[in-house]
Amino acid sequence: MNDAIRLTRLPSGLTVVSEKMPRVETVSIGAYVNAGTRHEAAPENGVSHFLEHMAFKGTERRDAAAIAREIEDVGGHLNAYTSRENTAFYAKILKEDVALAADILGDILCHSTFVPEELERERGVILQEIGQANDTPDDIVFDHFQATAYGAQAMGRPVLGTEATIQAMSREALTGYMRRHYGPSRMVVAAAGALEHEDLLELARRHFADLPVTGPAVMEAARYTGGEFREERDLDQVHLCLGFPSVAATDRLHTATQLLSTLLGGGMSSRLFQEIRERRGLVYSIYSFASPFEDGGMFAIYAGTGEDQAEELVPVTLEELRRVQHDVTVEELNRAKAQLRASLLMSLESTGSRCEQLARQLQVHGRIIPTEETKARIAAVTVADVQEAAALAFRGAPTLAALGPAGKVPGLPAIAERLAA
Repeated sequence: MNDAIRLTRLPSGLTVVSEKMPRVETVSIGAYVNAGTRHEAAPENGVSHFLEHMAFKGTERRDAAAIAREIEDVGGHLNAYTSRENTAFYAKILKEDVALAADILGDILCHSTFVPEELERERGVILQEIGQANDTPDDIVFDHFQATAYGAQAMGRPVLGTEATIQAMSREALTGYMRRHYGPSRMVVAAAGALEHEDLLELARRHFADLPVTGPAVMEAARYTGGEFREERDLDQVHLCLGFPSVAATDRLHTATQLLSTLLGGGMSSRLFQEIRERRGLVYSIYSFASPFEDGGMFAIYAGTGEDQAEELVPVTLEELRRVQHDVTVEELNRAKAQLRASLLMSLESTGSRCEQLARQLQVHGRIIPTEETKARIAAVTVADVQEAAALAFRGAPTLAALGPAGKVPGLPAIAERLAA
């Protein structure tokens, strides 16, 4: 491990990790909880995200205004996010204000009061957020895609929840979920920047001492099924998401899959961008992405196109998916490696990115992965590895989500037939 990185597991089960970064004047610090949408039961869908909102709405010592004022009085930034497997609460501050940030983070996670008036106010905010997502086709299409790929299981439900589940969410549902999932054994406190590990340890001991005792994470296994969703809307564009089952973050083909995504649809030199936007002018936006989970993953392509162009877009995209299974050049693989390696190294210069990486690596892999090891994994990927990753994904059952004037988008049977040809 890098000498600048220190890791301690406290007797309570709380993991504390830090990386001292020379020549910076700031610190990013966060609490990363191994609890997200896929840990929710169906009636409480959206509770993780609701908790993310409510954490900033008042504690035993601070009201919502005080939380915002105290961090901004020192020029700091406080935020949070919810994913399907994690919820994160984090701050970026000047190095002299680390103690304040740790105090606030520990306070909102250990002593939030969930005042009924604030809960009702935030319920309305989240319902507005759901409404905004529903009105944003290039956003909501991904929820439809996820729901179609995984069906009526936790992995298929939306991070925001639904209007019905949010309307019905009680204070007891929030506090109960927090008691069951927000324990020290399910949390990593990570920091990166201008700080000493011993100081972070003392802050973690002091401010996270009142976390509840919880058991190990229990979640429903992700069972990819695939399928088709389409919704006709009066829009100028049809928004498409086409995807396939892929590998977990711990799989031997994980790095090859990331490189496949980069060379296929990861930038202006990628195959999909060059063929579909530059040569044919069928889209303004097209890209691919690989989303690994703890026990699986998905590989997907998003495109926004006109109604008349959709009929041509899908077959051309499918042809690229067929070709990449047996026709990858060393030159384009090396270009993808350079992009992935540069992205990795650039992220090391950001305290926020590094803080999140440390926590994520511990939660997924159980250890900190040295940068040199990651670089070596990228370098070791062969053309055959990328073609194997492509074959594994694109010979699986497809998932299609289409939103807008989608009448000319080929259906799932035609897509599967073309891929199998």
